[in-house]
Amino acid sequence: MALGLWFVVGLLLDVWAHNNLRGLESFFTPWHAVFYSGFAATATWMCWLVWRGRDTHGLTRAAVPVGYGAGIVALPMFALAGVADLVWHTVFGVEQSLRILFSPSHLALITAMVLIVTSPLRSAWANADLPTRPRLRRLVPAIVGLSFGATLVMLLLQYANALVWSPRAIVVALSNPLDGTVELTANPAELASAVAVTNVVLLAPLLILARRWSPPPGTATILFTTLGALAAAITAFDNVAIVAGVIVSGIVADLLLAWLRPGASDGGPRPNHRAAYLAFAGLTPLVFWALYLAAASWETGRLPAVAEYWTGLPVAAGLMGVLLAVIAAPSSGDPEPGPEAARES
Repeated sequence: MALGLWFVVGLLLDVWAHNNLRGLESFFTPWHAVFYSGFAATATWMCWLVWRGRDTHGLTRAAVPVGYGAGIVALPMFALAGVADLVWHTVFGVEQSLRILFSPSHLALITAMVLIVTSPLRSAWANADLPTRPRLRRLVPAIVGLSFGATLVMLLLQYANALVWSPRAIVVALSNPLDGTVELTANPAELASAVAVTNVVLLAPLLILARRWSPPPGTATILFTTLGALAAAITAFDNVAIVAGVIVSGIVADLLLAWLRPGASDGGPRPNHRAAYLAFAGLTPLVFWALYLAAASWETGRLPAVAEYWTGLPVAAGLMGVLLAVIAAPSSGDPEPGPEAARES
């Protein structure tokens, strides 16, 4: 995961450059050097894991560590996409702003990267020796891998990322009644749509982890901080109040994890486990978006003018979280994940 961090930081530097530097005309840049060297280091480590396994299994599929198969397949995919990216930049130039999200070479790079950085998550998921209630230290590779994966998904959805909105734009958008009396400088419907998409990317990883384990406190802070780092890179750190609100929200979500214990448990289903799962899924978005609006209002010096927007938006996000949890939650008849189920996964 240390090498994966190198890899992801290189990508964030590249995202910063594409969004904030004009006149980029070369593939050979310092941020590309960090990005691709991070890939090379990560790929070398993963290939060494397979090479180490040859002593027991030979250079066969069995030499690949459990959970790393998709990541190994993604290594040549990423390398080919990197060559395609060089050709694309040479022929069509360096993309700016929204165009970077639809470049075929970039889509291939991010897809391969998701498979690579989530290898520790798949490995941990299949590890029957990992307890259902692990300490943060035991689960941190899986948490960081999932956080990197969520950040990459959010990068591809940058046009619907509510975390990159400036405090002023948030307040202006939620002050517009959409009745023709105010000039449309920031659309509240656009912000609400971005909140809905961002809400899913924030919450789904936590609900996924809670299907397999009881996530330890610190999980949400790691996830939210990683997503906040993406927002900071995109906005060149002009969005400090929002990013700070995101990190504080992670701390509060971890308190909710410790209080509600929505995750899996040893020894069979807990009483009210499903209720705790749904409550966590509803309260986390409610708190997150309330703090998001509070940070924007504090930075701007005023509340949005339309009270229905700023009071109802966190509630709507919380209800969406409950609906997402209804889909993801174990039913009362589902068995708790045991060692055999973990091995099959």
